[in-house]
Amino acid sequence: MADIIEMPKLSDTMTVGTLVKWLKKEGDTVANGDMLAEVETDKATMELECFFDGTLLKIFADAGSQVEIGAPLCAIGEKGEKVEAPAKKSAPAAPAEEKKAEPKPEPKAEAPKPEPKVEKPKAESKPAEAAPTETVTSGRVRISPLAKKLAAEKGVDYTRVKGTGPGGRIVRADILAAEKNPPKSAAAAAGGAGKPAKPAWPWRSALDKSAIQAEGTAALSNMRATIAKRLVESKTQLPHFYLEIEVDAAPLNALREQINAGLGNDGVRVSVNDLILKASALALRAVPAVNCSWTDAGIKAHASTHVSFAVAIDDGLITPVIKDTDQKSVFDISNEAKDLAKRAKAKKLAPAEFTGGTFCVSNLGMMSISRFSAIINPPNAAILAVGTTVKKPVVEKDQIVIGDRMALTLSCDHRVVDGAVGAQFLNALKSHLETPALLLV
Repeated sequence: MADIIEMPKLSDTMTVGTLVKWLKKEGDTVANGDMLAEVETDKATMELECFFDGTLLKIFADAGSQVEIGAPLCAIGEKGEKVEAPAKKSAPAAPAEEKKAEPKPEPKAEAPKPEPKVEKPKAESKPAEAAPTETVTSGRVRISPLAKKLAAEKGVDYTRVKGTGPGGRIVRADILAAEKNPPKSAAAAAGGAGKPAKPAWPWRSALDKSAIQAEGTAALSNMRATIAKRLVESKTQLPHFYLEIEVDAAPLNALREQINAGLGNDGVRVSVNDLILKASALALRAVPAVNCSWTDAGIKAHASTHVSFAVAIDDGLITPVIKDTDQKSVFDISNEAKDLAKRAKAKKLAPAEFTGGTFCVSNLGMMSISRFSAIINPPNAAILAVGTTVKKPVVEKDQIVIGDRMALTLSCDHRVVDGAVGAQFLNALKSHLETPALLLV
C-alpha cells in the first residue's frame, strides 16, 4: 500500500505552505532522506524530506499552489502500484482566489447587456499584446514568492508576464522564459517600439509624470500575511509603553575601529550591531525581569539570554536568534549574526534558528534613522530600537562640545515590565555601551 506524504507543520505559526517546486518527478526512485520539494512557510523556504523508500507514484499538489497542513502532497510506493488521490483536505489557494477575482472584470465585459455574445469575439480577436495589460489592470498580479524574487534578480517586469501556473499564477518557469524573450512594455504595445527604455535612477525626475508603478494588488505571501496578523495582535493585545535613552556612542565606535584595524583583512569585521547584541545580553543578566514572557499561567522567567535581531527580507522581516548570547564573545556573535542574516535573506533558516528568542534588537541606524519605536515580537516582553549615531552639541564639564549620540528606544509589554524595570535595563545597557571594553571580557 502506498504511503501518503502530507504537508508538515514546518514552523510554529504555519497554517499553510506554498509548494515552490518539486525536486523529484512522478516515476522517480526515492529513498528515505531524499529531498522531494521546496516548501515556503510563513518564515522561510525549506526542503520537504522523504521518509520512505520506493517510487514517487503520484503528485497531488502542483508547484505554486498553497496547501494546508495535513493535506496530501504525494504518494510513495512500489513501482507500477495503482494509487488514487485521497480526499482533498484543502484546495490550492490560487484557483480559490481566482474565483473571487473573476466577478471583478465580468461587469466590464458584460456592460453592453444587449449584445453580450458580440463582446466575447471582440475580446478574443485582440492581438496577443493585450494579455499582459489585462494582467495588470485586472487588479491582481498573481505570482509565487520564488518567482517574484527571481524577477527582481533578473530585472524582469513580472506585471507584464502571463502566468502559466494554477489560476494564472506566475511561476519560476514564466520568469525564466520572460528573461529570454522580454514581454513588450505598455509603450511598445501602443506603438512606442524603438524608444529607449528609461534608466533606473535611484530617484525620479520631477518632470516625469508617468505612473510610479503598475496599478494592481499583489497576492499576499505566507510570510507577509503572518507578519501582518502577528503585528496586529501584538499592537492591539499587548499594552506597549516606550522608554528612550541617549548613549554616548564615541567609545563604542572607537573600540569597533580599533578591533577592525587590529584584525586587518584576515579577521572578523565587527559591527556596531554585534556590540549592541552583546551589551543587550549582559544588560538582561543585570536586569533579568526583562528576560521574561507573559503566559496564561503567569509570567515565565527565562534562564538563558537568547537575543534575536531583525533582518529585512523581500517579503518583510525575520528575527534569527543567537542562543546564549551573553556566553559568547563579540567575535562569535559577529560570525554567527552574519551567517544567520545571509541565510535569512535566502530563506534557508531552520525553524530552531528563528524561534526561542527571549529579547529582540531592531537596528535602523545603518539607514540613517535617528530614532523609532518598534513593535514587540511576542512572546518577548520587550524590543530594543536602535537609531543611527548623530553628531550634536553636548555639555561636558560645563563646556559645549561636539558629541556622538545614539538614541535607544525600549518598547515594553506593561503586563511584564514596569517603567522602573525598563529604566534599569536601559541604564545597564547604557553603562555597557559607554564602557565597551567590558564587552570583550
